[in-house]
Amino acid sequence: MPVNMEMFLSPIWLSLKIALLSGMLAFVFGVLAARLVHKRPFRGRTLLETIFMLPLVLPPTVIGFLLLLAFGRRSWIGRLAEWLWDQPVVFSWGAGVIAATVVAFPLVYQSAKTGFQTIDPDLEGAARSMGAGERQVLFHVTLPLAGPALATAFVLGFARALGEFGATIMIAGNIPGRTQTVPTAIYTAVDSGDYALAWCWTGAIVAFSFLLLLAGNFRKNPNAGNSAP
Repeated sequence: MPVNMEMFLSPIWLSLKIALLSGMLAFVFGVLAARLVHKRPFRGRTLLETIFMLPLVLPPTVIGFLLLLAFGRRSWIGRLAEWLWDQPVVFSWGAGVIAATVVAFPLVYQSAKTGFQTIDPDLEGAARSMGAGERQVLFHVTLPLAGPALATAFVLGFARALGEFGATIMIAGNIPGRTQTVPTAIYTAVDSGDYALAWCWTGAIVAFSFLLLLAGNFRKNPNAGNSAP
């Protein structure tokens, strides 16, 4: 049975759009949070870090349920968003972005924090002693030195957002052409017995994820393929 290309491509484009936007949001929030936590100790830091990492260990359906309560039409956030954009948050592709951002955030945060922790504080101190302000230290010393870790953080966040299923189906649903992403489309195809289409989507997302991780590894180790035996 031939595969309908429009039906095949629609979830892929939507998944890429959601993963790219949520990956960028998770990257920005994750890097800012990691910088805040790493910069100086403060009371309650352990509790805050535990909250940041919760989405990594909670079942995705639990995250989706909590997001549904927070952004549903009965919540003040949901009512405010519906008043601003003249449509509800839930069961929209924007809800998919929210879900994917939340589940991707811990991976970005942890990778960015690790990158900041590997920076020698003496290098930042040397830049300050030469008259550099905090903004200059951040953009000319801290971020370049943490660059490989931050690149890895973005790749991990994007990949996690691309594969998100549980929280997405809870808050965004599985509406073909509107909120159906590749993971939810695979679930529907398998449930309806259309294994050919499920295999096509599975092959596409496996190939894309493989190339994404491969590119990230080459960025971290550009000479890995040329190493002597």
